[in-house]
Amino acid sequence: MSQPSLPADPSATTSTRLSAGAPTEAPTEWNFPVSPVPVNLLGEGKYIKTAAALIIGDEILNGKTLDKNSNYFARFCFENGIDLKRIEVIPDDEGDIVEASRRLVKTYDFVITSGGIGPTHDDITYASLAKAFDQPLAHHVETLARMTTMIKHRADIMNQTAEQREARERMALLPVHAETLFIAPDVWVPVVRLEGKLCVFPGIPRLFQRMIDGLRPYLALPPPSERPFRLQIFTNLPESSIAPYLTELQARTKAAGVRVGSYPLLMRGVYVSLIGRDEGAIRLLAEEVAQKLEGRVISEEEAAKEKAGL
Repeated sequence: MSQPSLPADPSATTSTRLSAGAPTEAPTEWNFPVSPVPVNLLGEGKYIKTAAALIIGDEILNGKTLDKNSNYFARFCFENGIDLKRIEVIPDDEGDIVEASRRLVKTYDFVITSGGIGPTHDDITYASLAKAFDQPLAHHVETLARMTTMIKHRADIMNQTAEQREARERMALLPVHAETLFIAPDVWVPVVRLEGKLCVFPGIPRLFQRMIDGLRPYLALPPPSERPFRLQIFTNLPESSIAPYLTELQARTKAAGVRVGSYPLLMRGVYVSLIGRDEGAIRLLAEEVAQKLEGRVISEEEAAKEKAGL
């Protein structure tokens, strides 16, 4: 399963408790050491250009759970100048995980998986990835130690049977040659990185978001000059009426690396999106578009509110 599958809360501060069960007294702070930032695995001066996401879980495919993680990752990539090329959703099936992970790692600079690292029978991501990259599994000592430390206040967990304890400790069965990156002092579960580019994340959205943001220092991100700038223009004109102009606009600006998109709102109007690396050029182009389409440029404050869902 890819979403609610970590009962031993990996981020168990009082303000960020994620696990189910009866609340008990817990320390308000943890202070585990974070992992040192390694050398750039892509090579000096090189950086991540392309990415892919592999979302693992039957419950995503059967509609039980809404996938929020791929959307968050898409925003993460855009804001950091990474070109997200592919998002795939696959079941909790070893063959699918092995095939997809091998293929994506061969093709893209940065690959993530989300889901399938909990204690239940269908949480097979670590084992499947170990098989994909010809590695045995073993309990990771530091992960086990952090997990145990953070659950000492949980009587319901510390009093588990041997069988239940074995299930919990499956979450620390990791591919033996993988990197383990501890990205925060109060999260026991590491980001597991294989082949220098595939990073394994839990499916719980809040934890996924915390960990992907915490991974930034460990990634060879593009320089600011390579990060795109986006402006939106809103017009009340129907999409069919603006289509000829947008076709001409895209043809005229494509060589400069500008991407033009249109996103209609039912019976209300259209958002036109302009994306490019030259902020000044995009701002000038947005004024032209607003004039031609009898619309207005969406302010960055409005765009921020839209992003936050306000």
